[in-house]
Amino acid sequence: MESKDDGSGLRCLVTGATGYIGGRLVPELLEAGHRVRCVARTPDKLRDYPWAAEAEIVKGDVTDAESVRAAMRDIDVAYYLVHALTSGSGFERTDREAARIFGEQARASGVRRIVYLGGLTPADVPERDLSPHLRSRAEVGRILLESGVPTTALRAAVIIGSGSASFEMLRYLTERLPVMVTPSWVSTRIQPIAVRDVLRYLVGSAHMPPEVNRAFDIGGPDVMTYRDMMQKYAEVANLRHRLILPVPMLSPGLSSHWVGLVTPVPASIARPLAESLRYEVVCHEHDIAHHVPDGPGQPFSFATALSLALQRIREARVTTRWSSASTPGIPSDPLPTDPDWAGGSLYTDVRELDVDASPDDLWQVIEGIGGDNGWYSFPLAWAVRGWMDRLIGGVGLRRGRRDAQHLRVGDSLDFWRVEEIEPGRLLRLRAEMRLPGLAWLEMHAEQREDGRSHYRQRAVFHPYGLLGHAYWWSVSPFHAVVFGGMARNIAQAATRKTAGAAA
Repeated sequence: MESKDDGSGLRCLVTGATGYIGGRLVPELLEAGHRVRCVARTPDKLRDYPWAAEAEIVKGDVTDAESVRAAMRDIDVAYYLVHALTSGSGFERTDREAARIFGEQARASGVRRIVYLGGLTPADVPERDLSPHLRSRAEVGRILLESGVPTTALRAAVIIGSGSASFEMLRYLTERLPVMVTPSWVSTRIQPIAVRDVLRYLVGSAHMPPEVNRAFDIGGPDVMTYRDMMQKYAEVANLRHRLILPVPMLSPGLSSHWVGLVTPVPASIARPLAESLRYEVVCHEHDIAHHVPDGPGQPFSFATALSLALQRIREARVTTRWSSASTPGIPSDPLPTDPDWAGGSLYTDVRELDVDASPDDLWQVIEGIGGDNGWYSFPLAWAVRGWMDRLIGGVGLRRGRRDAQHLRVGDSLDFWRVEEIEPGRLLRLRAEMRLPGLAWLEMHAEQREDGRSHYRQRAVFHPYGLLGHAYWWSVSPFHAVVFGGMARNIAQAATRKTAGAAA
C-alpha cells in the first residue's frame, strides 16, 4: 500500500477475514472505495474468495507482535474481528494478550482508528458475573479503547443472516421441532440485528472523527424473547405455530448439548451462545446513528432479516457461514508430501476406476459431494460416524455445504474441510471429526486417451500413538463398503450424467 494521503480511500486492515463477518466485510469495504489488507494465519484459505484478487492478503497471527506490526504498515483503519472462542480453558488469556498486542502495534504504527465488533452485555450484571464468553468480549473492547488509538467498539447481541451461527441455531430448532422442551433462556429478552446492518455500521465506523473513542450498542428495532424469535421464524418460513415448553433445570452445559444434537452448531460453539442467552441483552442507546445515519427502513426488522436470510439460502447465495472459520480443537496440519513421511506410519486406502464419462461430468460429481448431495456410499455408515462424532463433542455431519455445486479452499463440508482444490482435477478434504490421528480424503479426475475419465480416490491416515494404529485396523474391514462403494457410486453417477447429456 502507498502513502496514506493520496485521496484514494482509506487503507483498511481486516483480521478474521476467514470468518463469518470478516469474509463479508472485505467486499463491502472494497465497494466503498477503500483498499483492504487481510491478515490470516493461512492465507491460502482466502485465495478462492470472489474478492481475493482485489485485496492484499498477508500471513500473520494476532498473537504474534512482529506479524501484526508488519500488517499494520500504512494502515488507516484496523478491524479487529477475531476471538479465541472455545480454544480451551485459557481462551480469555489468549484474547487478552491478542487485544493488547493489536492495540500496541496500532498505536506504534500510527493507525487512525480501530473498529471492534464485540458482544452486547447487560447493564445490571457486573462483568465478573458474566459468562466467560461475554466477559472476554467486554474485556477485549476495554483493552482496545484504552490502547491510545481512537476505537469504535460495536456491541451486538444476536446477528441474523444466512449462515450465521445464531441464525442456523434458530432455524434448525424451529424447523425440526414443532413441539420442543427448551431451556429457560427462551424467555430472555433479546435485541437481534440483521447482518446487513452490522456490516453497514462496521463500514461507516471507519469515518468517525478522531475524538470518538467509545462503545456503541447496535441492534434492530425489535426487542423480543427467544420464544418470540422462534415463532416469528415459523411465521416467516410458513411453518405451523410451535409449541414451546421451557424447562428451568436445563443448565447452559446441558442446553448446549441439546442444541448440538438438534442443530448443525457443535456444542463447543453452542455453549457460549447458550450462555449469552441467559442474560437480557437490549440496547441502551442508539448513538451510532449520529455517526452512521440510518436510511429508510434501517435498521432492518427481525422479520425482514429472516426473509433476506431465507432468500439467500433459497438462491444459494450464502457467501460465508459460521463454519467458515476453523473450528477450535481440530487438526489443521496440511497433508505432507510422501517423502517427508519416509520411515513413518502413514496408512492409505487407494481406489481407481476407469469411468465411461467425460472428465467434466466426473468433476461435477466430485465437486458436488457431501451435504444434501450425500457421499455416494453406505448412508447408514456415514450417519453413524457423524452421530458418534457429535456425541464426543465433534462437528458431526450436519454442517453441510456453503454452496450446493461449488467448493472453495477453506469451505467446511460436513465433517471435512476443503484443503486443496484444483478445478477439474483434484479435491482434497481434511478430516475435522475427532480422531486419534490426522486424516485426508483425495479425489482425482483424470482424462484418458480416449477422452473418457479415470477416477482415483485416496484416503490417508496418520495415527497418533497406539490408539491411532488400533483405530485404523479396527475400521479397515469396512473400507471396502465405505470407500469402495463411494468410488463405484461416483463413477456410476458420472456415467449416468454423460449418458443423460447424450440422450
